[in-house]
Amino acid sequence: MKQPTRRQFLKHVAASGIATSVTISGTKSSGQVIGANERVRVAIAGINGRGSVHMRGFGAMQDVEISHLVDPDSRLFAPRSAAFERQTGKTPQCVQDIRRVLDDPTVDAVSIATPNHWHALMTIWACQAAKDVYVEKPCSHNIVEGRRMVEAAQKYQRIVQHGTQWRSDPKWKAYTTDIREGKYGKLKTANIQIFRPRKSIGVKTPVPPPRELDFDLWTGPATMNPYRTNLVHYRWHWMWDYGNGEIGNLGAHEFEMARWAMPESAQPKSVVSLGGRYGYEDQADTPNTQLTLYDFGDAQLVCQQRGLHFDKPLKMSIDFHTDAGVVKDGKFYPHGQTKGEKIEGAPASGLPENESRDHLRNFIDCIRSRKREDLASDVLDGHRTAVVAHLGNLSYRLGDQASFRHPPQPLSENQVAAESFDQMKRHLVDAAGVNLANASYRIGPTLQFDATTETFVNHPEANHLLGRTYRPGFQLPTITS
Repeated sequence: MKQPTRRQFLKHVAASGIATSVTISGTKSSGQVIGANERVRVAIAGINGRGSVHMRGFGAMQDVEISHLVDPDSRLFAPRSAAFERQTGKTPQCVQDIRRVLDDPTVDAVSIATPNHWHALMTIWACQAAKDVYVEKPCSHNIVEGRRMVEAAQKYQRIVQHGTQWRSDPKWKAYTTDIREGKYGKLKTANIQIFRPRKSIGVKTPVPPPRELDFDLWTGPATMNPYRTNLVHYRWHWMWDYGNGEIGNLGAHEFEMARWAMPESAQPKSVVSLGGRYGYEDQADTPNTQLTLYDFGDAQLVCQQRGLHFDKPLKMSIDFHTDAGVVKDGKFYPHGQTKGEKIEGAPASGLPENESRDHLRNFIDCIRSRKREDLASDVLDGHRTAVVAHLGNLSYRLGDQASFRHPPQPLSENQVAAESFDQMKRHLVDAAGVNLANASYRIGPTLQFDATTETFVNHPEANHLLGRTYRPGFQLPTITS
């Protein structure tokens, strides 16, 4: 059965005749339209990094009340509460366990900025408890989780917004619409570049966790590993048990825009990824240098990630190569011309202005209206974007070592990908002093993907990695119709 598009999915839900929610009747969380004078009560889960942005964004809204701050690390409660009180003059409740919030019928929504391995379980629990959800990117830690989130949002009729904030930038919407509709020619290859320095996380021996940190709760559904000081808070991103590397971190933003520039029905058909961890030796798992090629049928997608130029600023960009030229840095370069034609109203590189404020506002507005079709980036969008990141990581993780003396054959037929490999080599020599004659890279198999079933074709090992094993008490719920 062919997968529905986002628009078809939302039309099906709207036409299903199912009541908005009946999980908790008689409360605002039951899905009734909230009155104009009622505040939307939001609990923020994960308050170290991105959660602070959520606090500022929701805290500035007159029709929103932040009811709870949730984090397994109670060391964060005093400074975050103090900042919140300075901003709003109010004191939120601080709890370590999200389940205490989900049991509170006065809470309308949960805003999730936890490590990635908690995103899906917390979202599904919240949907089951009749809460709406804002969940940071990537929405899931693996492909099975993402599909389960979509099912939960549909069954429990919840508003679930994905935290890819570029979707709320009208400039990006107009920009990608013009590309999708062929204004600059037919799209052939979208070329993503993520150049973000990431220093070594070092090598640390296991120690007892701080008494203020409930490490068992922090670990939640993931594998229980010994606590180390280079894990909590941010550096979990570079560990497979908790994070998805840079391709799932910053890559999620650009994958969303690349998908937006393709036909709405476009789905990945195959993927191959290569790279490695260079410049230092530490306890991280994910590559700091990665190059991935995706085939979407009529168009292809290249994602190049570099993490070693510590003297250069962050660069996030997407170039769109068409049969008529290249759309790059807000200009269109027709084939054979070196001077680009400026595109009026084109978005700047990097995250858009007011991206978090507008995206959070859209979420609250949809909670009030109960119109999920008005979400800037709903959970189905988020899942499909996360799938792209997961595919690249799965190919990489299944890879074998290859010598830099031998260029990767799977990339040879795409000029952008082949040139990106040469650029990657120069980057490694320049930034890390890698001797390419003696060095190697990991290259994964070219995986064929069936987007309808969300499984790999004739690759049991890859299919085994579509999900994960969950700890008792933190199993992923099965969503029945």
